Order: sequence, then C-alpha cells, then structure tokens
Amino acid sequence: MKFKHISSAMLALTLSATALPGLASAKVVVLGWPGGSEETALRATTDLYNKTASDADKVELLFFNRDGFFDKLQADMAAGSNAFDVNLVATYSIGRYAPYMEPIELDADAPKVFGDAVLKTMQFDGKQYGVPTDLSLHFMYYRKDLIDALIADPDAKATYAEISKKYLGKELAPKQPDEWTWDDWAATSLYFSKQANRQSPVRYGTVLQMKNLLFNMMVFQSLPRSYGGDWMDASGNITIDSDAYKTGLKLYKTLYDAGASPKDSLSYEYAETNAAFSSGQTATALQWNAAAAELTDAKKSPAVADVTGIVAPPAGPNGRADHIHGLGLGLNKNAQNKEGAIKFLKWLSSEDAALAYARAGGSPALTPDVVAKVAKERPDLVKLGEFASKYGYVMTGATSAKALSVYELQAKEFTGYWSGQQSLEDALAHTKAGMQDLLKK
Repeated sequence: MKFKHISSAMLALTLSATALPGLASAKVVVLGWPGGSEETALRATTDLYNKTASDADKVELLFFNRDGFFDKLQADMAAGSNAFDVNLVATYSIGRYAPYMEPIELDADAPKVFGDAVLKTMQFDGKQYGVPTDLSLHFMYYRKDLIDALIADPDAKATYAEISKKYLGKELAPKQPDEWTWDDWAATSLYFSKQANRQSPVRYGTVLQMKNLLFNMMVFQSLPRSYGGDWMDASGNITIDSDAYKTGLKLYKTLYDAGASPKDSLSYEYAETNAAFSSGQTATALQWNAAAAELTDAKKSPAVADVTGIVAPPAGPNGRADHIHGLGLGLNKNAQNKEGAIKFLKWLSSEDAALAYARAGGSPALTPDVVAKVAKERPDLVKLGEFASKYGYVMTGATSAKALSVYELQAKEFTGYWSGQQSLEDALAHTKAGMQDLLKK
C-alpha cells in the first residue's frame, strides 16, 4: 500500500523505537523527501523495483511533512527508531545523521553512473552514507540577444573597455559567456547596468542573491572556490580569511555598490532572482539549476524564454567551480530489515535505476555516457551531469554536523559586509572565529 504524508500527531509515534502502526507488514520501509519531483520519481522507481523484488524485499514508502523535516528526522533517529529502514539524507546534514546510520556499499558501476564528484556529496569521513538521487548546482543564465549585440558592435566594445577600466582597473573585451572569467562576468554586468552605462538596453547587468540566508552562501562560494578558496585545509585549519574569499567578497560589493544589481538585492534569494531575470530587465543571473524550467518556459517567462542561454559559472585562476549538494537515501542503523534495505540501496545506485529515476522526473547527476540515454527526454540533465562531473565540489567540512550553522554564520557576516555594516576584515575575522568553534574536532 501507499502512504500519504503523515500528520504531526502521527509523526510523534515515530519517535519511539517501534514501528508505526500499519507498517507491520512492510518489508523495507523507505523514508523519502515529500512533495515535488523527488517524491514522484521515488514512487515510480520503487514501483519498478517491486515488480521483480521478492516479498521479503518489497519496498513501501513513508513521507514526513517538509516543515521541520531534518530536525524531526534527527530526533527520530537519535531515539533509536526502527520505523524505517532507509532514510533521506542531504549533503549538508550527513554529519548530523552519520552516528545513527551505517555506511553502505553501492553497485559496482556506481562511479561510472554518477562520477566521483557526485558520489562525494553522500560521503562523510571517507565513507559512503547514501545513494545520490537528486542534485542541485548552479547555472549562469544570460541573455543571448544582448551578448551577441554587444560583441557585434565596435562602439559598444569601446564603452565596455572604458567601464571595465573604471570599475575593475583593467580594459577588457566582451566575450561569449562560455569563455568568461569572473572579471569578464563582472565587466558584462557593469556594462548592462543603467547606473554604470546610461546606454544599457536593460536596467541591471546581474541580480545578486545577498539576503542573510544560508543557501545564498552556496550560490556565492563558487567564486572564491575558483580562486582556490576552501573552508579549511587538510590539517583542519580554518582558511576562510584567504585572498580567495577576499577577492570574491569584494567583487560582489563592487557590483552591488555600482548598481549592477538591484539595490534591494540584500533581501534577494531564489524567487526574487527568478522574478528579476524573467522581467527582461537583467542581463545575467547566477542561479540554481532548478530555475531552468521556469526561465526557459515561454508561458512562465515570456520575455526571456527564447533568448536565455545557460553555461557553467565563470572561471577563476583555478578553473571553474560549481557548488553541488544532493539529496539521497541511506541505511538506518536500527533498520528492522537491514538485508532488504541494503539490496534496495545497491539496486538504486545502478544504471538502470538511475535512468528510471531520471525518466520519472528526478534530477540525478549522471555521467555523459549515461545521461546520453535520456538526453532527448531530459535535456536539462545533460548540463547538470556535465557541470557536476567537470566542476562540482564540496567544501572541506561541508558535510559535518555543523555545516548548516557554518553557512548561517557566513550569511550573517558576509551580508553585514556587503551592506556596509562592517569591514571586510571584521567580517572574515568573525567568520573564522565562529567556524573554528563550529568545526572543531
């Protein structure tokens, strides 16, 4: 039988170490992420698995509500619940749940299916704790019509060089977005901003997500990462006060202060970025891959759908970098049917399962050879898999138990700098001190 999202009252029952009433007949109980394409894809893939699974290995699904999901899950697992055999896990929360889970062994071909960078999104302390099912990363969205017109116009090129010299200290020439460095992106963003260039055909060159919100730090950090930045070194020393982070933070502030992004960008996150770009008044946007479906849909974004291009984030001295994190499924240490759960997880990491999950609407990041098999049905997954394999990274320490707290700390301090409430030095000093406390062994 299928399970609906359970209410808060029913959820309380999972906090005991006994199975939920009504699940006594379940063979392998899987707790998944509720709602959206993740639930739809998991249901379809589970149905496929159950067609050939023995009665002892058949899977039944369980879904909590989204509100407070991760806190509820931690409380449940800490209480020793065996109400589910397999549970959801996310890159930035693996460290919270690892004490209550067991490492798993994936299908032998999993590295060929997902690639090492994607598999690492489900690893903690060098061990594999989950099968990566859905991946998130960032695309650089841009207006193809605006860029093509700029490159074809000699007078516009001259203005572009003057603007880049004024704000960035060097004369640059416009390039196609797939060749951009961060300075090229910045120069383009300034050129297409009315405040810096009164002849710009649009009001803003970009839209920055600068709200004091942890997920905005994930969008931002690929900039310092491409300059060699990381949270900590191999010895565990916090390295947030590096030249790489200083460069990235200052570049964002330069663009914001120059009016390249709307003045209310300090309150912007995902939805506001989509709204600004889809309005037709913004030339570029570094945004989550999930936005592609909206920004390239003629009904949802009629002003830009036909002229929106997508490339990976710009390059720094260390090449391109694209933050990735994922949702996945792993093994509850207190699983009642551990053997059946292990069989399901191993199958879920196989090529057949990954392709089925993709065809059902999920967002797995697949290697080029594998994603080619669903490219016609899911063209968006081609770039997702390509960028994840080539440029994907996870910051050192970003799967720890306090990873979300680190992002929250960075959001508070970095937004304080961008808004002019504190100096760059103070922002980095506060962030470093807080991270030393959060990430200490």
